Amino acid sequence: MTTTTASTDSHTSNAGLHGILFMVAGMSLAPLMDGTAKYLSAFISPVEVSLGRFLCQAIIVLVIAGFMGRSFGSLMKEVNRIQLVRGACLAICSIFFFTSLKYMPLADAIAIFFVQPMILTVLSAVVLKEKVGVRRWAAVVVGMIGALIIIRPGSSALGWPSLLPLAAATSFAVYLVLTRKLAGSASLLGIQFATGIAGVLTLTPLVVIASLLGFEAAAWTTPDLTHLPLFVLMGIISFASHGCIVLAFDRAPASVLAPLSYTEIISATIVGFVLFGDIPDMFVWLGVALIAGGGLYIAHRERTAAKRQAESEELVDSSPKRHY
Repeated sequence: MTTTTASTDSHTSNAGLHGILFMVAGMSLAPLMDGTAKYLSAFISPVEVSLGRFLCQAIIVLVIAGFMGRSFGSLMKEVNRIQLVRGACLAICSIFFFTSLKYMPLADAIAIFFVQPMILTVLSAVVLKEKVGVRRWAAVVVGMIGALIIIRPGSSALGWPSLLPLAAATSFAVYLVLTRKLAGSASLLGIQFATGIAGVLTLTPLVVIASLLGFEAAAWTTPDLTHLPLFVLMGIISFASHGCIVLAFDRAPASVLAPLSYTEIISATIVGFVLFGDIPDMFVWLGVALIAGGGLYIAHRERTAAKRQAESEELVDSSPKRHY
């Protein structure tokens, strides 16, 4: 009995460690895609860059599915209306975020984007009717103050582009709300394929309409042949990054993984410095500290709430049952 328990504990511990490693890998890879998008945005509209990312992601999924014996039809069966709406939210997030990268440093944009846990908390209370206590609301306020320190309204430090990561964070928070509703309803390949298809269906009409109206900020520009490998690279990184994050959540609780999302800021700072020579100033780091502090506290409260619920369920299961 003791051996079995020890073996189970060891398996759980290993799964948790694997989840942590997958999460760190996924969050560290993401800025590489963002850095590639920032470079391409100097030549091509951010909307077209986003479209290329989702198109390549869908194609990569099809190729991998073929090697795994999955048919196109089996993937299409996992695509439903909510999956498409969810993917459309990620596509909108991508437009806002990639556009912000055209005008501001990568690390700054990601730092502002990390108000997303606070926005998710607000949406969880309003949309999902989850109970949010005073201390979590206080953490939301602290995080928002951190964002304001980075943005510095009224100064010329970042200007109006700093609102774009906020819009991206809001879109991503809606994406996560829908992800909660869809938990366990599709395979990893099905999720990735649905996301790619949704992105293509959302962004293609925007590029077509912008091209017809002559709106250069989103109009089609034929990519240079040297840019095509970068689009493929974005698709591969997107698939690998999101795949690692999905695998992480399959192996470890969200409350354990949530704080690790802030490792993306470290990776973004390195990528921004190596590729573009960007170094965040002291105000950005102060804002990051407040945003991360608020996010970590929200994660702590989530873990506490989950632990209490688990203990309550265990108490109910262990209570004597009456037979009538």
